Amino acid sequence: VQLQASGGGLVQPGGSLRLSCVVSGINLSIYPVGWFRQAPGKEREFAATVTWKGSGTYYADSVKGRFVITRDNAKGTVYLQMNSLKPEDTAVYYCAVGERYGTGPQLRGGAMTYRGEGTLVTVSS
Repeated sequence: VQLQASGGGLVQPGGSLRLSCVVSGINLSIYPVGWFRQAPGKEREFAATVTWKGSGTYYADSVKGRFVITRDNAKGTVYLQMNSLKPEDTAVYYCAVGERYGTGPQLRGGAMTYRGEGTLVTVSS
């Protein structure tokens, strides 16, 4: 199983980025997927997750209203649209796959089956 994240980069405060994560080797449609982030010197933080049906999304309070998670099961891809970015959003973002037929809250709590390497997002002027 491989998870390949992309789309990170340097952006000014208030700007936007769209992250993508291509998951291969499994039938992604039966797994919840999500995004986590880790800033330098800080612990891993949950950002967003979407259920395997795609009908439920969950967000950290710190990103709610600014970030949108979506998935395309046909392409085996999960996206994170990040708007109104702030310097405190600077981190390595990585995608994670939960347990088969698991829930978004379970993945939010750390019940990961697979995790990718991540892509760096830097928000700075």
